Amino acid sequence: MISKSLIKATFKQNLIVMLIIIAALMLYLPIIVSMYNPDMQDSLNEVLELFPQQFLAALGFTAARHDLLGFVATYFYGFLILLLPMIFTITAANRTIASHVDKGSMAYLLSTPTKRSKIAITQALYLLVSISLIIGLVTVVGICVSQMLYPGELDIMGFIMLNLGALLLHYALTGLSFFASCTFNDSKNSLMLGAGLPVAFLLLQMLSDVGESTEFLKYFTIYTLFDPEKITSGEGYIISFLIMGIIAICLYFAGIMAFKKRDLPL
Repeated sequence: MISKSLIKATFKQNLIVMLIIIAALMLYLPIIVSMYNPDMQDSLNEVLELFPQQFLAALGFTAARHDLLGFVATYFYGFLILLLPMIFTITAANRTIASHVDKGSMAYLLSTPTKRSKIAITQALYLLVSISLIIGLVTVVGICVSQMLYPGELDIMGFIMLNLGALLLHYALTGLSFFASCTFNDSKNSLMLGAGLPVAFLLLQMLSDVGESTEFLKYFTIYTLFDPEKITSGEGYIISFLIMGIIAICLYFAGIMAFKKRDLPL
């Protein structure tokens, strides 16, 4: 059902970008966890008040709850977990299909007994596995660092659900980028949709957090479905999880079908 040689080649092709993103996440997460001090939370909030509040709101740095999960959810999952994995998925998704067509290497792949559907499914699986590895590593490291520095203070199940929400969000985003990669014959047009929309969604989300006058923009971005505050409080996130999962499934399926049926300039 999948091409082992192709998926190995794709992992190798994107390994450096993947390692850079993982390194950045592994740098920021322990630092943010180590900054947690419930006795100093009020002082930290007072320091943050010195900065432009609209700027902090755009980055998701609102007043955090006085527990470790709420602190990490605010200062790591409010912005960094949205931006850094997105950079990887945009790059990797474009390289799965569109880049091969653009460079002419798709002709070589299709000259082998490998069917189009097998190529598309293999590349889709790569994207799902790679982003799962990244978020999975964040989950494990976050739990380990928290237990080492603050034994018993992290709500582990809440933290896992927080990462599950982030994973489903990035499944949907990679589905969008994969669909674009399967639809267009060149990287330029693939990136216009596959990178343009996720970046636009993130900007709209940031603007929607600035104030009441721009709050309506949250209805035009998929990032609204990932709400760390609701997840950490355990309220009203199941429907959002289901919607993100459905979006991901539909986009990946549509991408595979589009690649199977369209004409290629080979």
